[in-house]
Amino acid sequence: MDQETPRGELTVRTIAMPADTNANGDIFGGWVMSRMDQAGGIAGAERAHGRVVTVAVDAMTFIRPVKVGDVLCVYTEVEKVGRTSMKIHIEAWAQRFTTHHREKVTDATFTFVAIDDQGRPREVPKA
Repeated sequence: MDQETPRGELTVRTIAMPADTNANGDIFGGWVMSRMDQAGGIAGAERAHGRVVTVAVDAMTFIRPVKVGDVLCVYTEVEKVGRTSMKIHIEAWAQRFTTHHREKVTDATFTFVAIDDQGRPREVPKA
């Protein structure tokens, strides 16, 4: 059964443009993944109170294509906070250009590590 509502907080919202398409006219999966990484970085930086870097992405399956004109809405939820790392669940939803109907297109769990100014791991604050 399809999920009807996004999980987490709306973090990034952007429109899919013709320059972001493959030969079939669908938006590149890498473009979607990049927006997800961007949203996760925002959520991670807010939670860590500073810089974070992406270190891993769990399996990602693309459920539906994103088309030109769709608004990509990316939702984030911090699932787990370790000493220096965080697991953030990220969902991408397409708000369809012509109907405004919203459909989930993919999700994944990204792992981010908090880093200091020298790029070394640092502790994530407790709250």
